[in-house]
Amino acid sequence: MGQQAVKPKKIPTRQCLGCNEHKPKKELLRVLRTPEGEITLDFTGKKSGRGAYICYDIKCLRKARKSKRIDKSLETAIPDEIYDKMESELEEYGRA
Repeated sequence: MGQQAVKPKKIPTRQCLGCNEHKPKKELLRVLRTPEGEITLDFTGKKSGRGAYICYDIKCLRKARKSKRIDKSLETAIPDEIYDKMESELEEYGRA
């Protein structure tokens, strides 16, 4: 009987909505729309709801904001206050 080669584990990739680069899911930040309709940043990647992904880079968030790509992906309009809050959360996370 022949030996079977061990298949390498498949790493899930997602596309950043800012820079359009495909990266491993763990390297991206998830923007979440909860079942209640709240928009938040999901630093764990495990919360329940519809997600969209961006790099841990404020430039990518600003690009996605300008082109409204997160709004389209999450199928909801996101107010400017939420984007401002997400920018400050991302800046705080970068400093931690």
